[in-house]
Amino acid sequence: MSPQLYEFHLPLTPEELLKSGGVNQYVVQEVLSIRNLPSQLKAFQAAFRAQGPLAMLEHFDTIYSILHHFRSIDAGLKEDALEFLIKVVSRHAQELPAILDDTTLSMSDRSAHLNALKMNCYALVRLLESFETVTSQTSLMDLDLGGKGKKARTKSAHGFDWEEERQPILQLLTQLLQLDIRHLWNHSIIEEEFVSLVTGCCYRLLENPTISHQKNRPTREAITHLLGVALTHYNHMLSATVKIIQMLQHFEHLAPVLVAAVSLWATDYGMKSIVGEIVREIGQKCPQELSRDPTGAKGFAAFLTELAERIPAILMSSMCILLDHLDGENYMMRNAVLAAMAEMVLQVLNGDQLEEAARDTRDQFLDTLQAHGHDVNSFVRSRVLQLFTRIVQQKALPLTRFQAVVALAVGRLADKSVLVCKNAIQLLASFLTNNPFSCKLSDTDLAGPLQKETQKLQEMRAKRQTAAASAVLDPEEEWEAMLPELKSTLQQLLKLPQEEEEIPEKIASTETTEEVKGRIRRLLAKASYKQAIILTREALGHFQESEPFNHMDSEELEETRFLNLLETIFKASTQEKNPQVSAENMGPGQTDCKDKPNVSEPEKSKGKDELVKQEMLVQYLQDAYSFSLKIAEAIGIISKMMYENTTTVVQEVIEFFVMAFQFGVPQALFGVRRMLPLIWSKEPGIREAVLNAYRQLYLNPKGDSARAKAHVLVQNLSLLLVDASVGTIQCLEEIICEFVQKDELKPAVTQLLWERATERVPCSPLERCSSVMLLGMMARGKPEIVGSNLDTLVSIGLEEKFPQDYRLAQQVCHAIANISDKRKPSLGKRHHPFRLPHEHRLFQRLQEMVTKGFVHPDPLWIPFKEVAVTLIYQLAEGPEVICAQILQGCAKQALEKLVEKSTSQGDMKETPMLSTFLLMNLLSLAGDVALQQLVHLEQAVSGELCRRRVLREEQENKTKEPKEKNVSTETTMEEEMGLVGATADDTEAELIRGICEMELLCGEQILAAFVPLLLKVCNNPGLYSNPELCVAASLTLGKFCMISATFCDSQLRLLFTMLEKSSLPILRSNIMIATGDLAIRFPNLVDPWTPHLYARLRDPAQQVRKTAGLVMTHLILKDMVKVKGQVSEMAVLLIDPVPQITALAKNFFNELSHKGNAIYNLLPDIISRLSDPEGGVEEEPFHTIMKQLLSYITKDKQTESLVEKLCQRFRTARTERQYRDLAYCLSQLPLTERGLRKMLDNFECFGDKLSDESIFSAFLSVVGKLRRGAKPEGKAIIDEFEQKLRACHTRGLDAIEELEIGQGDSQKTPAAKKQPSVSRHQHLASAASDNDFVTPEPRRTARRHPNTQHRVRKEKPKIVFSSDESSEEELSAEMTEDETPKKTTPIRRASTRRHRS
Repeated sequence: MSPQLYEFHLPLTPEELLKSGGVNQYVVQEVLSIRNLPSQLKAFQAAFRAQGPLAMLEHFDTIYSILHHFRSIDAGLKEDALEFLIKVVSRHAQELPAILDDTTLSMSDRSAHLNALKMNCYALVRLLESFETVTSQTSLMDLDLGGKGKKARTKSAHGFDWEEERQPILQLLTQLLQLDIRHLWNHSIIEEEFVSLVTGCCYRLLENPTISHQKNRPTREAITHLLGVALTHYNHMLSATVKIIQMLQHFEHLAPVLVAAVSLWATDYGMKSIVGEIVREIGQKCPQELSRDPTGAKGFAAFLTELAERIPAILMSSMCILLDHLDGENYMMRNAVLAAMAEMVLQVLNGDQLEEAARDTRDQFLDTLQAHGHDVNSFVRSRVLQLFTRIVQQKALPLTRFQAVVALAVGRLADKSVLVCKNAIQLLASFLTNNPFSCKLSDTDLAGPLQKETQKLQEMRAKRQTAAASAVLDPEEEWEAMLPELKSTLQQLLKLPQEEEEIPEKIASTETTEEVKGRIRRLLAKASYKQAIILTREALGHFQESEPFNHMDSEELEETRFLNLLETIFKASTQEKNPQVSAENMGPGQTDCKDKPNVSEPEKSKGKDELVKQEMLVQYLQDAYSFSLKIAEAIGIISKMMYENTTTVVQEVIEFFVMAFQFGVPQALFGVRRMLPLIWSKEPGIREAVLNAYRQLYLNPKGDSARAKAHVLVQNLSLLLVDASVGTIQCLEEIICEFVQKDELKPAVTQLLWERATERVPCSPLERCSSVMLLGMMARGKPEIVGSNLDTLVSIGLEEKFPQDYRLAQQVCHAIANISDKRKPSLGKRHHPFRLPHEHRLFQRLQEMVTKGFVHPDPLWIPFKEVAVTLIYQLAEGPEVICAQILQGCAKQALEKLVEKSTSQGDMKETPMLSTFLLMNLLSLAGDVALQQLVHLEQAVSGELCRRRVLREEQENKTKEPKEKNVSTETTMEEEMGLVGATADDTEAELIRGICEMELLCGEQILAAFVPLLLKVCNNPGLYSNPELCVAASLTLGKFCMISATFCDSQLRLLFTMLEKSSLPILRSNIMIATGDLAIRFPNLVDPWTPHLYARLRDPAQQVRKTAGLVMTHLILKDMVKVKGQVSEMAVLLIDPVPQITALAKNFFNELSHKGNAIYNLLPDIISRLSDPEGGVEEEPFHTIMKQLLSYITKDKQTESLVEKLCQRFRTARTERQYRDLAYCLSQLPLTERGLRKMLDNFECFGDKLSDESIFSAFLSVVGKLRRGAKPEGKAIIDEFEQKLRACHTRGLDAIEELEIGQGDSQKTPAAKKQPSVSRHQHLASAASDNDFVTPEPRRTARRHPNTQHRVRKEKPKIVFSSDESSEEELSAEMTEDETPKKTTPIRRASTRRHRS
């Protein structure tokens, strides 16, 4: 077919070009074989050189054949074809401008160029798409195989990098479309198919997921410009809008790409209307449909959010279309609309110069944001807080909304979602940073100025009101104000005929001129101008001889005469009423009235300005005060979140408190101190956050010099030590140790501390003491800080003086103790432990201070001597000798005092009495020495024996000949298994134990001498009734018991008697701690007394309950106490009225929940005990406890098992209360469909109890929970369960009625009366007497073979209700004689050999 005779139609599919269509429609004649393609392509190239772009008209079949066989032909041929086509289209683009400008172009030539243009573009676009398809498939294969060498494989596959070739092609098509090619078509209308062909390839390129990568940015920009040309020149807007909506729904990666394109079209290409079209399409999407299409919603949301960031002003006009999505179910769309509103507030509606309409729009947006701060979805609430954080940071929030948004943030701190809480803290931190009020936000500091300025404002207002009441309005101003209306009324009256006028105003014959003038003036003042003019006219006729009516100038106009007369009457009357305005002898009144404003106006203006300023000042102070109160309220809530499980929340809390502290919020110091224990956190992020917080607060002080900075730093750290607890000091010591090890504390700080400690710098005794404490803390990081100045420290705190400063001496001892490693030496360390000779000056001074201070009743002596004894055992060679001398010296002084008293009394019949404080000091000192002697033997002596043995063995191994090493195979095996070392360890341990058992408290040992005295004081509380003495004696008894198992066994009854019956809470608390330590050291001895340990959890004293909770937590979590039914006593602490105890109990169960199935195993027993009518708790507290405990049941198998067990308990329950408790527990379990089936299987257990309304409601709540997340297939069983519940509920009521009618009253089962529950705090008066209090029999356990024990452990654990098994006597403190153990199990250290076998 001749090129001039056909017309090329752009096909929808390539196959259409093979079919014959309409008249003169081009059809591909032959699809060439792959073998002929290279030669035909060369022929095409030759024809192109001869004919130019029109050569395509004759060789289109060649290009079509290449496209047809694209997957099969050689890569080089593909590349050649693409390169050649680019040349063809480029040449055509260069020639077309001249052709289009040629007015003499024939119809056939125009048709030929049109066909060539279509063919060239079609071929180039299809070739581009083919390359893109193959490359995308290769990329997916590379993704499956792995990313390594992907680029190399791509290049080797195609011979060139396709990603670099796309941009020139797109630029070429853009250049072509920028020409005015519409003249090639009939009527200059370009067919839609041609535009779709070019733009379609752009959309296909955008579908590639890699298009959003940074390396493909040139391609993206080329596509954007090509589509921009299509939009501006080829009416492509409708198609582009539809395509963009479709692509957003199906391709997640395209949102940022399309945002960049749309914003460019709206700005650079002036196509703002496309934004409105796209937004309209999104706005018309059904919210319910989007809730079912999360991918599409996500794409739309991302598009709107980013578009608002780029072009908020253009998008704002279309916002009303999107508002329906705020009520839709999809939270992502709500977030997107809210984010768009925030961007408009930030970028468009920001500033004080907004017009009224813009201000209203801004307020509406902010109202919407605030409303969605309470959205049902946590992600929306979190997003709102994030948006407000940005608005606050950029200072775009109006001051009038500060309080409302702060209140919103404070309210969200109690949100269930951790993410919302975190963002609420961030928002409050932003408010602090960007607050417009003050750099110091102390509500106490602001309250004073606010009250003062408010009072001043009230005084100013009162003064102004008084002035206004006494002030006179200027008559000149009044006249000028009424003149226009008066003149108008006068003109109307003058035009009316005289006879038509009504004359309501008459002058009585008795009226004087002054009275008439007064009437006229009053009428003018009331704006009754018509009556005033009529009355004036009457007066002119009535008082022709009187002033001022006789001075009417006949030459003037009547209107002017009337006005002048009225002005004279009005002003004269005013001046007569206010004589102070003008002097009597002054000229005309006008002069005075004109001069007065000139004098008083500045004063009036100044007074008004001052009042406005004062009102603004009071408003500012009021806002600042309200803001500080809100921040203080927030701090109280945030401080409770410091120990959350989420690391990020804890970090946010720490940062917030740092910021609040820097802004001078007084309550922030509480948070800064409360974060200290987090330094021990296992999470590195939290630990580092605490270090950074203290680094910011204390290591960067303000000052002109290093000395000044050091002074501020030391002062701030010293303030932290004021009234600090032991725990706080330990935490601070760890932080300072970290700083010292990292060299973050400058030498100037150390220098200043030494100067304050040695009093070279004037300071108070408290500051001196704190300096020594800080030096001791630093010594933990670098011991040489104290070690090199040991003599200086001794002279600072331990020199002889009167009175002795024991507080300073105690801190000096703490500081010196840090120069040695307190930890037990490990086997790997071969160095000799650091010890000082016993004749060192340090120990001499300590011995003297303790001995001399013994006879002085100073309360600080007791803590000092405890630290002194500890330091002697830690650093001295032969510490037992020094401490024995101290004990002997003190005992000698006590005896001397006793002798002195007996001599002075003279009467030998009276027993001499030793001073209580001397006896207390003596017993306390003996207890400290006993405990430290034990620690010394267990750690230092045992460690040294081990060290020497290891060194000896190493030396022996070196001297052994190599042959001897392989003599005995058995010996070698034992050595490899470590059994030789284990045996040696046992030998050393037995040696230490023998010393403790046989020597320390026996024979002529010095500690043994104190035992009779100690027992006498403890056994006779009536005789030795001093509280401090009793406390000291009980502590010493506990320390003595730690030494020997034999002594402990003999005194346990005494210890537990004191624990039960002492009236001193502090004594019971101390013994609780002592018995906890004994339970770890001698577990078999203390085990029979375990119920008495649990009993202290119900002690009436808050302090004892707290201590008991801590001790039992430690023992249970360390597996030192068997966890049985008594753990319900720990559960009761969950409802303790003291918040600290409640928090302690929660922490215990949190930790216990991490120990396998511990809580699951204990729950049935806890439920049984707590719901027991005779010893449980009330119903409401029971619900609180079980809600907490059941929250730890998370595994489905545990839930199903508990459902079965609890359902079976309905059969054995005795009271209605127990039924209700069991039903409540079932309702709190996280049931699944399988759990529900278990409940259905056991329906008979509780079906007859459903007549009770509360039980029925509990089971209905189970149904409600299951319905929320139920799958369609699971709804049938839920419906079945609910039907059975309702039927049984109704039938149960009917059955009771029938039973009453048919069987009579004799068959009725009386309802069990509700038993009063036992008080949580049992009174001490109910304890047993001394005669009945005997030692309980220990629980004996038969020895089993290790393998047998192993098999027992593997058995499935069984839930045993100890409340059903154990008798009441086991829980009681009153015991009978036959229960006293006759045989006790000796304590033996478990051999290492046994564990390693």
